[in-house]
This record gives sequence, C-alpha cells and structure tokens, in this order.
Amino acid sequence: MIPRYSRPEMVAIWSPEMKFRIWFEIEAHACDALAELGVIPKEAAKTIWEKGGAATFDIDRIDEIERETKHDVIAFLTHLAEIVGPDARFVHQGMTSSDVLDTCFNVQLMRASDILLDDLDKLLAALKTRAFEHKDTVTIGRSHGIHAEPTTFGVKLAQAYAEFERCRTRLVAARAEIATCAISGAVGTFANIDPRVEEHVAKALGMQAEPVSTQVIPRDRHAMYFATLGVIASSIERLSVEIRHLQRTEVLEAEEYFSPGQKGSSAMPHKRNPVLTENMTGLARMVRAFALPAMENVALWHERDISHSSVERMIGPDATITLDFALARMVGVIEKLLVYPDNMLKNMNKFRGLIHSQRVLLALTQAGVSREDSYRLVQRNAMKVWEHGKDFLEELLADADVRAALPEETIREKFDLGYHTKHVDTIFKRVFEATGNN
Repeated sequence: MIPRYSRPEMVAIWSPEMKFRIWFEIEAHACDALAELGVIPKEAAKTIWEKGGAATFDIDRIDEIERETKHDVIAFLTHLAEIVGPDARFVHQGMTSSDVLDTCFNVQLMRASDILLDDLDKLLAALKTRAFEHKDTVTIGRSHGIHAEPTTFGVKLAQAYAEFERCRTRLVAARAEIATCAISGAVGTFANIDPRVEEHVAKALGMQAEPVSTQVIPRDRHAMYFATLGVIASSIERLSVEIRHLQRTEVLEAEEYFSPGQKGSSAMPHKRNPVLTENMTGLARMVRAFALPAMENVALWHERDISHSSVERMIGPDATITLDFALARMVGVIEKLLVYPDNMLKNMNKFRGLIHSQRVLLALTQAGVSREDSYRLVQRNAMKVWEHGKDFLEELLADADVRAALPEETIREKFDLGYHTKHVDTIFKRVFEATGNN
C-alpha cells in the first residue's frame, strides 16, 4: 500500500521485521512444547528463546539467503541458525512451512482486526455524538434523489450508527474465524509432530487449533474475513455518498470541514469540494476488490498448493491498511462535519408543501374517498406545484372535490412538520439502547 493511504500502526503489522518476529515466536513456542514432551532438550528450547528473542533479524541477510534457496522459510531458518548456533537443529522439528506461514498470517489478521475494531469504536462514538446533536434537526428525506417526506438529520446519523454497529459485530466474528493455528506438519496428519504442540502454540498466541488443516488452514476462513472487510468498506461508501450529495452546491445541507489555507481547485478559487468522502468512495472500491481473490483462494489443489500465497501477500496488507485509513478518515469527517439546518428547512420548503401529500391522501381515504380517487385528487394539485410553482396547501383548499371531503382545518393540520418526527425518540431508543449505548 502506498504511504499516502497508510497509518504507521497498521503498516507495522505487515513489516518484514514483524513477520519474522512472529515466525520466530511460532517456532520458539513449538520448541517449548517439544521440550516438555521430551522430543528436544529443554536447554535447547531455552537457548533458542534467549538468543532468538534478543536478536534483531537482518532482513538483507534473509533476502540474500532466499535469492539462493528460493524459499523464504528456509532462508529465515538458516539466518536463525546463524544467530542461535548448534541448538538451531531442534527448530522446526516435524513442522512444514505452511505451519509457520499460515499461523503467522492469521496472527497478523488478528492484530489488524484489533486496530480496525478500535477504528470502528471511534467512528461509532463520533456518529453517536452527532446523532444526538441533530436528533431534532428536521430535514427532508429523499427517495430516488427526490424529496419524499421529512426526517431528521439525527435519524440519518443513527442509521449510519446502526449499520457500523453491525459491521463491528461482523468483524468480531470474522476475527474469531481466522484466529486458528496450524502446527500439523506435512499434509496435516501430525505424523512427525504431536498435536499437543499445536495446542500449546495456539494457546500461547491466543488462538484455537485448526481442526483439520490439511497442511494449510482452509481458506474459506479468509474468504469470510476479507468479505467482511468489503462490507465495512461498502458502509463507508454509503455514508460518504450521502455526505457528497448533501454537499452539492444546490443542496448544501452538510459539508466537509474546509480548513484555513485549504484549496479546492487549482483553477477556481471558490471551490470547496468533498474530497475526503470522494477519496473514501474510491478506497472502498479497492477494499471490496480484495474480497473476490480471497474467495478464489478457497479452491486449492488437494491438501495444498501455493496459488493463494501471492494473493495474500498483497491483499492482507493492502485491504487492512486501506480500510484502517478510510475508517480513521471517516471519524475526522463526522467529528468536523458542518451541518446547515437553515438550508435543510429552505430546501424542504422549496416545493411549497408537496412533502405532505401522503397525509392528505390518507385523510381523503379515511373520509370515505376511494384510494384511486384520493390519489388522483392529490396528484392533480401536486402537479400544479411541480409545473407552475403553485402553493400545495392553497391549491388543495381551492379544489372543490377535496373540500367536499375534508374541512379546511383538517387540510391545514396535515401540513404539521411535527407529525413526521414524533417517533424519533423511539428510533433512537432502538438504535442506542439496544446496544447499551444510550
């Protein structure tokens, strides 16, 4: 992933230094278990921990060895032997490369998940704060991009909160899905290593032993994980697109914060563009793109092949680093989002009462008019507003057929904005009290 869309803590998880450190810990924990079982000397296991644990692995040296061996795990083990000395012969006893590679990959995904969960917690906190701030800020709801009926800006943000709360739940489950360890040897039969070694390593790393590894951990786990990241990215895009629409000049109901000295265009000094949410829309596309190759990795040949390996070397870092960056950026956008209630009211009243058409329709049906005739009566007056800029209330009051069914007082009452927001507290209770976040 390019530095522009990267944050240091997540990048560190995927660094060569971190990878080799995790490889070492897997091998050293396995040596501890082998020593307890009497397979290798306890002093050897102690020496491996002491010398390897204190070492700084030489990345250039490992790369040099790999250029000759054409095998990354052997290159690491050779370098580790240079550090540990003769006792290094006890490292990797009965293990195969996938035991190290797959277990390490899952450790990295677990750690990446912890950062992403923290990101989601920060986003949820920001959404909650702004939702309550604008719980009663009336705005127009839109369907198909067209004015529908009133809602509140707080309800919009509460919807986003509920969606990202579901995202968090899915990510917790996805983290559990990939938190498995495989130390089972060639083709996963434990022929040359005791299953208790795997159990020990899994416990030491905060994982579960993979029930059947077939030498590799089944990739359906990873397919679910990256699909979950793709869903989270889609939720980021949904919120981003909403903000982008609301920031359009002819709407301008909400806007990304525009900092002092910021420039919107190299040619037009007046521009204030929604660059952050546009950026997140693009990043979401990339994260979703990583889900498909993860699914295609599920079908490996027989007990294993390495067609998944090149894919995961790319999508592991890129998907998690990109999503981490996008979530952090969304937190900042929501915290600093500029909201314009006056513009919301102005836009809502632009078509002079049309948004109350359903209430009039329902009132006519309740007064004994058929639904078909009620719809026809309301629509013919609504079209006068669309086409000739008339006032909807005045047109209804002047329509003899409407007045034959409804008195003036009833018609006027149907234009009360408060009617549309009377259940906002119920919605907020469902969203925030349901998760203990009221």
